[in-house]
Amino acid sequence: MSRSQKKIDKINFEIFTLTYGEIVTTLLKDYEDVEEVNNQLDKMGYSMGIRMVDEFLAFTGLNKCSDFRDTADAIANKAFPLFLGFPAGIQNFDEKKKEFSLVLDQNPLIEFVELPPKYKGLFYCNILCGIIRGSLEMLQIDVEAKYKKCVLRGDERSEIFISLKQDPKKGDK
Repeated sequence: MSRSQKKIDKINFEIFTLTYGEIVTTLLKDYEDVEEVNNQLDKMGYSMGIRMVDEFLAFTGLNKCSDFRDTADAIANKAFPLFLGFPAGIQNFDEKKKEFSLVLDQNPLIEFVELPPKYKGLFYCNILCGIIRGSLEMLQIDVEAKYKKCVLRGDERSEIFISLKQDPKKGDK
């Protein structure tokens, strides 16, 4: 990737970061229901993920992951740095249950955000869950992704729980 392309990508990401808060605010005004806003953010992210997977594969040159652990590593150590500028940690990986948690020690989408108490049930970055689901679905990997903890809700860290719903090799998990 050329130096000018990196600069353009950084500018695009900064614009997204700055406008994301307005997207969430507009959804809160339109729906007036925190759960519905969470659903809408997930749907938006899902649509983005479907489109982003091609860019991810093109930039990383990554071949097919050999197992669910490789998938977790690709999300945490390749996709997050590529699109958000930082890696995510992997915790509680369970090979048998095919599940793990992504731990976000940093997140530029929430740097200047405070949620009023009336929005306590909001998962502000729920768009990330949709992006993960949409991207993996395009690779024939059916997962559930949901926030388990969120710094904006008073938790010590943000954590996204991901579990395989269907193993393409074996049918249901």
